[in-house]
Amino acid sequence: MESITKNRQSVEALRTMVARAYGPDEVCDAGEDWFRELSDGCFNVVYRIRLRSGAQAVLKIAPPPDVEVMTYERGAMTTELEALRLVREYTKAPVPEVDFVDQSHEVCDADYFFMTYVDADNLNTVSDTLAKAESDAYAEGLGVITRELNAIPGGAFGSLTGPGDSTWRAAFLRMVEELLGDGERRGVVLPHGYDVVRDVVAADADSLEEVTEPRFVEWDLWPGNCMVRDGRIVAIIDHERAFYGDPLMEFGFAGSESSAYGDATAFTRGYGRRPLTAAERTRRRLYNLHLALVQIIETTFRAHTNTEQYEWACARLRETVALLGR
Repeated sequence: MESITKNRQSVEALRTMVARAYGPDEVCDAGEDWFRELSDGCFNVVYRIRLRSGAQAVLKIAPPPDVEVMTYERGAMTTELEALRLVREYTKAPVPEVDFVDQSHEVCDADYFFMTYVDADNLNTVSDTLAKAESDAYAEGLGVITRELNAIPGGAFGSLTGPGDSTWRAAFLRMVEELLGDGERRGVVLPHGYDVVRDVVAADADSLEEVTEPRFVEWDLWPGNCMVRDGRIVAIIDHERAFYGDPLMEFGFAGSESSAYGDATAFTRGYGRRPLTAAERTRRRLYNLHLALVQIIETTFRAHTNTEQYEWACARLRETVALLGR
């Protein structure tokens, strides 16, 4: 997917990055078939790199510094690296290994890192070819993995890199306000007024107080961030949006309050979660409202050239505001 946040680099810069990471003997010095941009991502530019030895790696580069990103996306690569560290340390969830990190900005104007290449299919890409039983099996597997990730404890609510908030209510309200501030600053039109959205969230904020333990939340763990092979999930990718919060905010639960996000039944079964209480359903609706805001506002920050995502997400916001009683 095209986005102005993708920080593409010259061939010579890519060669220099490879030399820094793996040594000059691993740099391919002829032709341009040794690298290929992977286009599925929506934020960072990602390259598949073939080393001279024949091994393959993935290079991920943060957005250029002169491109404005949303508030919650600032420092996203640092967040991803911390998320990968936590997942490897606390779980057995399959994630790529980080080979090399460069935050010096000497080669290019942004952070970048290399990780192992995973030879597998993107679940979102192959989803249309799957029978329902296969799709359900993957969704169940994703539920199992997500529950394991959610067991990682945090010291405070919010960013993985701190300092965070002492309550989930404070952290979530700040997350929403940051989104609304981003939208107002860039003149993004919402299907409801900004103050209406603020009022809707404030009216049900008491439901957030049930959450007292900060837990690792991957948040963006949808089929597009799952790599599959031979009927198994072999890697989960793109961890830059992780935070400490309420596990119910995971994307896999979004369909419990809106069928537009899919059927959450198989995911919930794999996760091993009981049916939601009334307060939990309210929280999940607040989380769907937050998700819709992200999907609406990011279309301006990424300079989308068509309105498909914007219109779809506006429909989700109207739907969720109605479910919350406004």
